[in-house]
Amino acid sequence: MSPQNPRYRWFVITIFFFFMLLHQTDKLMIGSLQVPISETFGLDDFKWGLVNSGALIVATLLYPLWGYLYDRYARVKLLALASLIWGVTTWFSSVVRTYPAFLVTRSSTGIDDSSYPGLFTLVADYFGPNLRGKVYGILQLAQPLGYLIGMILALIVAPMIGGWRSIFYITGSLGLVIAVLIYFGVKEVPRGKAEPEFEGMAEMTTFKFSWVEAKEIFKKKTMWFIFLQGFAGVFPWNVITFFFFGYLMTERGYDNNSVLVTMAPVILILAAGYFIGGWMGDVLFKRTNKGRIIISSAGVILGAVFLYFAMTTPIENRTQFFILMCLTAIFMPLSSANVIATVYDVTVPEIRSTAQAVEYFIENSGAALAPTLTGLIITSTGDKTFAILSICIVAWALCFFFYLGALFTIDHDAHVLRTQMADRAKSM
Repeated sequence: MSPQNPRYRWFVITIFFFFMLLHQTDKLMIGSLQVPISETFGLDDFKWGLVNSGALIVATLLYPLWGYLYDRYARVKLLALASLIWGVTTWFSSVVRTYPAFLVTRSSTGIDDSSYPGLFTLVADYFGPNLRGKVYGILQLAQPLGYLIGMILALIVAPMIGGWRSIFYITGSLGLVIAVLIYFGVKEVPRGKAEPEFEGMAEMTTFKFSWVEAKEIFKKKTMWFIFLQGFAGVFPWNVITFFFFGYLMTERGYDNNSVLVTMAPVILILAAGYFIGGWMGDVLFKRTNKGRIIISSAGVILGAVFLYFAMTTPIENRTQFFILMCLTAIFMPLSSANVIATVYDVTVPEIRSTAQAVEYFIENSGAALAPTLTGLIITSTGDKTFAILSICIVAWALCFFFYLGALFTIDHDAHVLRTQMADRAKSM
């Protein structure tokens, strides 16, 4: 079946969706396992923060390497390799018996965490610019849904089947299955195939990685604003992922069932927010190049406002807390799909994995320290509410101002890319 066949394209998206869903389940459920893992190894908040920072640091360091490899070699085979690594490293984490060994093995799971640039650029070669926001929104549904599945596995299934180690055996095995599906089920497509300037071309020139073009990434002003917002913007996500369950249990007195009943609807709403953000970004993008940036800036500022009101709600008022968390969840993810699509709106196809990897490297280089920083604030102040709120609100406020800067540069950088693509199409 042709890679451009609509049915096959959505078959590929289905495989990628399950790759992301199960990978995010494996990656994010550790937040829900904080209490049993900490009891197993005798961890305080600082040591727990180190466990999570370790994987983030490894992923950060490897982003440039993954990006370069994706732009040079077959992305499908590299994605299959990443899935294989996910399965093996998760297995290792389940069998170790000491904290130092667990710190090393859990950190090694960050190797495959930096593999997403190849997936997103391959999708960009299956779908044109006007559809990418929605498609990325669909794929990114996997992150909150994986969080929810991980929460169910951690809070309900794990106690029934022997504890947290058994869950890691399951998710590690699924990584091996997905590796096989990607390797044999997904076809490579030429870089740039879905750009509108090449529509209808049976044959097209193969665009190859170029260091000259790679250097152009840093000459685009829009990319600098994307880099800056990325550095700040991932702090809140990591803080919430790794500390919010502990906050609910210790600060608000929730038990496992209360956490599940409260957070499951919030996470489902969060999942919808990814698609809504991508869809809204596509709609506005058709009218103006600024469309994706406008949606992103609205999302971060409103997310910060509602999170503040939620976490300052009196402990006894659980209904109000729940409603405000649902409102937070609507706006938090609006920027996610739009940021990815914006990177591809201003960069040429053969260096997009590198551009995306550089963006992830910059954002994670700061965010990798977020769990440790949060743990330090908590241990020094004894106040989880202050630690979570201070980091999230400051980070999202910075993102808002960086998005405002991008509004003044996106038109020029997008026009330059479309001119380049038109020139290439004429020369074929």
